[in-house]
Amino acid sequence: MSGIRDKVAVIGMGCTKFGERWDASSSDLMVEAAYEAFTDAGIEAKDVQAAWLGTVGSFRTGQPLAEALKLDYIPITRVENACATATDAFRNASYAVAAGIYDIVLAIGVEKLKDSGFSGLAIPEAPGSDVAPPAPPPSQFAMAATRYFHQYDIPYDDGKLTLAQIASKNHHNGTLSPKAHFQREVSTEQIINAPMVAWPLGLFDCCGVSDGAAAAIITTPEIAKTFRDDYVLVKGLGLAVGAFGTLRNDWDFTHFPETVRAAQTTYQEAGITNPREELDMAMVHDCFTITELIIMEDLGISPRGRASEDVAAGTFSLEGELPVNTDGGLKCFGHPIGASGIRMIYEVYKQLQGKAEGRQLKDPTLGLTHNLGGRPGSFTCSVAIFGTRD
Repeated sequence: MSGIRDKVAVIGMGCTKFGERWDASSSDLMVEAAYEAFTDAGIEAKDVQAAWLGTVGSFRTGQPLAEALKLDYIPITRVENACATATDAFRNASYAVAAGIYDIVLAIGVEKLKDSGFSGLAIPEAPGSDVAPPAPPPSQFAMAATRYFHQYDIPYDDGKLTLAQIASKNHHNGTLSPKAHFQREVSTEQIINAPMVAWPLGLFDCCGVSDGAAAAIITTPEIAKTFRDDYVLVKGLGLAVGAFGTLRNDWDFTHFPETVRAAQTTYQEAGITNPREELDMAMVHDCFTITELIIMEDLGISPRGRASEDVAAGTFSLEGELPVNTDGGLKCFGHPIGASGIRMIYEVYKQLQGKAEGRQLKDPTLGLTHNLGGRPGSFTCSVAIFGTRD
């Protein structure tokens, strides 16, 4: 298995402003993101040979993308894979280019959740024999938090402080991101004292509900060289889907095996043996603060049960050893399901090009994105790694 490493390149990206986009339809958001990507790449819509559309609830086919961008008579594939939807659309587009089927393709993700009227994620499931009790995401991850605190003997006050430090760090990064939904500083004291949503997770431990879209133009490295010098290479792509269900009684609830497996696959493709030392940044799925904490251990960046030490030391801040969620993450962008993964790639792309403005890191060369969604015990996880030409 040769893998995807250095076989595809990103030459253009676009991202809308995320937030309560009452002013724009899903099609408007796709146009906004796609045309920024076209302009960035120096191409026109007519140059796109195939497209992959990631969305969970906005559209049921690829036809609305064809209509919005006037992509007549080319293949368009709609992709849906829980919270990994956008990255999976990007993944499928990348494989098509790597296989030599197309030269220039579009991967785009979009979601409008505010118009749905739901206060959280609304992912319909077909009726069946599943007897698992209904548990919305805050309840699911609250159970992970209480179990994590218990297993590692972390007092409640200490655990809440750690989670508050994660949220405060991400809110600070969000103030430096013009396209983020939330752009204000929030202190650890405000976070700790905020109204409880699902104990021990309070209001600021949970990401918001937002609208948004993001897009990427993908081609071969050989073609990329004819467009620009600062193209970004895909170094590895991993996807893992859990299959053991929510009622299995031997899952410890303090790790996500799908993240572990997807990360192992991606590290192997990218040639990474020590992610903490080799990665320059990570964009992870901080749907809740406890999720970011556990993910850092699942990615092999922090030792088991000790990620809180890295949080306290500022390891994951913009100035730290390994900055995490440099644009504010889901915490500040919200989570339009079909768009989040490519929005993360957008941030890594800008950072590697040195174009992230006030939140720019010093000379990053390797960045990771991560998405995790589904339900405890049966998640879908995507991990992707990107690098500069060298």
